[in-house]
Amino acid sequence: MTSAANHRGDFGIKPVPVEQRVLGTWDNFVLWADLGISFLVMVVGTFLVPGLGLGQALLAILVGAVIGNALLGVAAMIGSDTGVPTMVLVRGPLGLRGSYGPTLLNVLQLLGWAVLEVIVMAQAADALATRLFGLPSAYHAWVVVFALLTTVMALLGPIVVTKQWLERFAVWAVLVTTLWITYALLTTYDFGALLARPGTGEMSFWLAVDLVVALPISWFPLVADYSRFSRGRRAAFWGTAGGYFVPHVWFYALGAMLVLATGVAVDPVAPITPLIAAFAGLTAGWLALLVILVDETDEGFANIYSTAVSIQNLLPGVNQRTLILLLGAVVLVVAWIVPLTQYESFLLLIGSAFVPLLGLLVADYFILRGGRYEVDELFRPEGAYWYAGGVNWLAIGVWMAGVATYLGIAGLPALGIAGLAPWLGASLPSFVVAFLLQLRVGRLSTAPGGRPAEE
Repeated sequence: MTSAANHRGDFGIKPVPVEQRVLGTWDNFVLWADLGISFLVMVVGTFLVPGLGLGQALLAILVGAVIGNALLGVAAMIGSDTGVPTMVLVRGPLGLRGSYGPTLLNVLQLLGWAVLEVIVMAQAADALATRLFGLPSAYHAWVVVFALLTTVMALLGPIVVTKQWLERFAVWAVLVTTLWITYALLTTYDFGALLARPGTGEMSFWLAVDLVVALPISWFPLVADYSRFSRGRRAAFWGTAGGYFVPHVWFYALGAMLVLATGVAVDPVAPITPLIAAFAGLTAGWLALLVILVDETDEGFANIYSTAVSIQNLLPGVNQRTLILLLGAVVLVVAWIVPLTQYESFLLLIGSAFVPLLGLLVADYFILRGGRYEVDELFRPEGAYWYAGGVNWLAIGVWMAGVATYLGIAGLPALGIAGLAPWLGASLPSFVVAFLLQLRVGRLSTAPGGRPAEE
């Protein structure tokens, strides 16, 4: 492997050598803080109100952020221990071939996120160009611009993007901008009156918490793709969990407050539109919108890069850069023709699949395996994680039980599917169910040292 490839972090799915694990706590913090700064985070904040009052919404944001980011940080620790991507890690409990199911789901969700990001960036840029400069609408041209830009960033890789772009410029520009947005919002509108306004009751508190938890959990299937470049557990946990927590809370709250303060209606087809209108009412709001738009590109980069890494779990012989170019073309085509709809259901589906998978992985790695996987065995057919023909069917059953728990409690409200107890919240119960079941049945298929029990 060339030194240039190493500098880009182009290791495919193989373990990152210890000497190449160069991201410290601050590096991870900056990376994940920038990944948390997003129009889409604010969009989800708009879903919480007016169903909840602002006070309830802010509390749900805080509770969900603590839960979701703690879980994300724990998953990041496993990546730093092993040096391999998340979809390789799940080979441990599920088997080499058993990991293909979550990998396919991850590829679909990451492509979905990449398309959502390009759509949102194109909508925002188009609105800026038409309202600020009087240019004619050119939405599809902006789709091309942002699809190409995020693809180029994915080709550069996480180390270059973090150290050369995010740390040197993006994080500081966005910090100043976010402080200004917050100041302008609090001085333009009566925050006390917003807090006093009651909710309408369409949203339960714990369903709101699930929507908040869903965003950091949506990063779980790719968190180790980046934490494997970390210097150690401490840098991975605190950099990841702390870095994402700050903008996660901040931007959810800004989204809820902006929509409540301005009274604009949420548009399910173009949910960024109300936020653009809200920004327009703030002093220097257009400039703030432009800075956040520029920073939004890192989310698209991460989704395209990690889609390529996940596909390599299925097809390890395919070149990563080739995959990135092909995926960039797919994102361009889909963003060109598909509208942004059913975003809330998309988030809940992500939560239903990956919250219990994380519970299963945490139980398997930290308890059953004593905090250690035999990394070489994760790549060896007929090895320690082969189970029955490459699949650990007991663990697959545990995962499905967790998914059923989540969907049974939360349902999918935007699709008209009612849950049995949406007021309860599905994230923690489904995590706990998968965690406890894996502790119980995992011992039936796992012997000390990571070998299948029959060996």
